[in-house]
Amino acid sequence: MKHLSKFLLLLFVLAGTTSFAQTTIKFGRINSEELIALMPERDSAFIKLDKLSKELQENMEALQNEFQTKYATYQQKQATWTAALLETKQRELQDLQNRYQQLQQSAPQDFQTEQQKLLTPVYQKANETIKALGKENGCAFVFDLSTGAIPYFDEAQSIDLLPLARKKLGIPADKVPMQINPQPAEQAAAPAK
Repeated sequence: MKHLSKFLLLLFVLAGTTSFAQTTIKFGRINSEELIALMPERDSAFIKLDKLSKELQENMEALQNEFQTKYATYQQKQATWTAALLETKQRELQDLQNRYQQLQQSAPQDFQTEQQKLLTPVYQKANETIKALGKENGCAFVFDLSTGAIPYFDEAQSIDLLPLARKKLGIPADKVPMQINPQPAEQAAAPAK
């Protein structure tokens, strides 16, 4: 009886070890930055951000040009103006300068707010897709190669989820990322006095 229980215990341990050894753990890998760069939603967001950047730049340039024109007129005609008119023109110039400075301060914040509003859904969709593909393909883990956290991986032992994500999102295999680098209109020169 003692030998039988030892034999059963040994059999149980070996059976458990054998089934554990036969269980394979799948690891997925993806470069989420590449996936996001390929998404059409990201392209349309960047087009909108580029348009906003240009609008902000144009507004700043228009204010600067208006200031310079009025300042040039002020310098030319100030000697001929009455004290009341001179004071009015000085207030106009100060108001223009204040509006320019406010726009210069608010433009980067406005741009950043819009950028976050437009790109957050893109990142969420990419993350949801990656999670869904990990589950669908039985992956225990999905590593994001864009973070650089994986110094080594065996390509034969992992699944590249990028082609599957492209297919799931309807992104053509030959699509390359659109090259747009939107920057807020914060680099315009301050109005001259």
